[in-house]
Formats: sequence, structure tokens, C-alpha cells
Amino acid sequence: MKIPPLIWGLVGAGVLVTLVVFLTLQFPGSLADQGSQISLTYSLLMLTALIGAAVMNRRFKGVPVIRYATIWVMLGVGIFTVYSFRDEAEGVLNRLQGELLPQTAQVDGETVIIRMASNGHFLVNAQVDGTTVLFLVDTGASDTVISPADAKRLGFDLTRLKFSKTYYTANGSTQGAPVKLNKIAIGPLVLRDVRASVNSADMGESLLGMSFLRRLSGYEVQGNSLILRP
Repeated sequence: MKIPPLIWGLVGAGVLVTLVVFLTLQFPGSLADQGSQISLTYSLLMLTALIGAAVMNRRFKGVPVIRYATIWVMLGVGIFTVYSFRDEAEGVLNRLQGELLPQTAQVDGETVIIRMASNGHFLVNAQVDGTTVLFLVDTGASDTVISPADAKRLGFDLTRLKFSKTYYTANGSTQGAPVKLNKIAIGPLVLRDVRASVNSADMGESLLGMSFLRRLSGYEVQGNSLILRP
């Protein structure tokens, strides 16, 4: 029995209304703003026009159209769902990134979370005056210490620095040249005019010391994570 086009049109409209009501109930805040409402209305009008054109076409075949329409509706629901849970998805991606690349800090609002590396240390990439520098976080270092290699990358001329400060470490004493870093940024944490020194001897990584950490509102170790608060 051939179903009249009007019936197909009513069925299509019913499916659209049901879908909109279902999504609105599942995601109550998704249509809270006027922009979302306008966008939904425009999309529904376009979809209605396409369905109407298909229904009025003499070559309209109900089963294939319904099959393809169902596929597009399911794709739309999937995209809408992913968008609605974008904040949760971002948190999962940040966690995965922290596990695979512990030197890449995770951001939770204004808080920065650094995962412990396999060697038991906390390493983090920071932006120092626009250049990425890998730091080892060291609460035992009074200053932030820049390795000679990183100092060159930051534009310091080692031959013009005065290595006038003596540091005593577990490996003996070493000399450092006092400098000031215009800006150190780790995600949302941004500190300016940070006191530091360029080490005279080669180092594996630069050290992020207390001259940076003490200017934060707080920092603590929780399990395998170092938490930095602005």
C-alpha cells in the first residue's frame, strides 16, 4: 500500500519534534541562550524544506529516505552529545596528556597539575620570555637556575654575565650569574620579573626554584601530582 506524502511529512515532523524534546530534556542548558535557539530554528527550517521537497518529488521512496534520514539524525545526535560533554572530554584528554607527556602541565581552571615523571621528579615545560624551557621543579633551590644551554636559547651572552654568586649543592659548590626573567608562564600561571641565575656548569635541566614557587599562593604534592596554585 502506497503511503500518501502527507503522512510521510507528518511522520517526519513528529520525529523532529520528538528529537528536539529528547535532546532538550537530556541537555537542559543547551538551548538557554538566544543564539542556540536561533541556530536550532534555522536548522529545523532547512531540514523541513529538504524533507518537504523530497516528499513532493514523485520519485519519493519512503524506505530509502527514512534509512538515510535516520543515519543523519544519529550523526547529529552524536555530534550534539560530544559538544555537550566537551568540558568532560577536555578533562580526559588533559589526563591522558599528563600520563603520556608528564612535562606538559594539566590545567584545571587557574590551577596547574604536574604529573610525576618515571624518574620520580616533577618536570614541566614553561614559557620563559616566549621560549619553551624544560624545568625540574626543585623546592630545595633558593633561586630559579637556568642551564647554560637554555640561557643561550633565551638570548643571554654568557661571556658578558658575571658569575658572582656561589651555590652549594650535594655535588659541591658552583657559580651562578644573577639575572632577571621578564616572564615565566605555565598555563594560566604567569609571573613577571622572576629572580634567577645562570649556572656556570652544564646541567641536565634548568631548575624551577623557590624564587618562582614562593610567589604562588600555594603548592603541594598529592600522590603522583604536584599542584601549583596562583
